[in-house]
Amino acid sequence: MSPEQIYEQLTELAEKLGITVSEKNLRQVGIRVQSGLCKVHGESVFIMDKHASIAEKVRLMAECLAQHPIEEVYLVPALREVIESHRPAAVSPTPDHSETGEASEKILH
Repeated sequence: MSPEQIYEQLTELAEKLGITVSEKNLRQVGIRVQSGLCKVHGESVFIMDKHASIAEKVRLMAECLAQHPIEEVYLVPALREVIESHRPAAVSPTPDHSETGEASEKILH
């Protein structure tokens, strides 16, 4: 898949999850604004800088979607891989629980 196709698929997935994706010229705002997910009148909206590179757009959308439950949504393997690669790493056990294994057990359940 090309980066453009991946971005298109990520945008379609966001829409399926109830997130409206809106590309805007964020350079005209007059203040420093970054792309990201926000709530507008109770609706989830991802505002994307239309001047961002395609690689940056893919990264931003994948990071956003990695925070949402997508396990039950069918995705082509390449798209799922992109999203999973942007999922935050699992929290490692804290030092005071590492000997008992208590923290790692909580992570697995």
